[in-house]
Amino acid sequence: MHAIPDISALRELVRPWKLLTFCIPMSWLIYGALNYNIGDWDLGITLLMGTLTYVLAPSGVRALWRCVQQPSTLAFVDVLLALVIAWFVIDGIYVAYHSLMGNPIYRADNFHASTPLYFMGGLGWLYRGSLAELIGNLRSLRR
Repeated sequence: MHAIPDISALRELVRPWKLLTFCIPMSWLIYGALNYNIGDWDLGITLLMGTLTYVLAPSGVRALWRCVQQPSTLAFVDVLLALVIAWFVIDGIYVAYHSLMGNPIYRADNFHASTPLYFMGGLGWLYRGSLAELIGNLRSLRR
């Protein structure tokens, strides 16, 4: 199963370029949570959803990609698991958190904002390797 991050996927998360590309958007989201006064956007949900996206989205996108490349029953089950995990991060945590906190719930708005961010983050952090290796691979693709 590729939808759940293994130890090597978790080790990838400490690469400096990945941490930087996590911290920069998170700082904007934290700023927004503290300053935009939107009823369902606060620091708690920002940290929960952002961190879970960072940890889980790359493995989910990897499972989706492997199913496209090598379709099988096991790959399909892995995709279903990846989609359940994505739902949990995008919607399940959102509803549970705001229900517990007594905050307003703008579920459709959250879905439209968080779903693309989840999968874009997964794509962005999908690469396994250093920044130098990534740049080298991108250069070789151009040739």
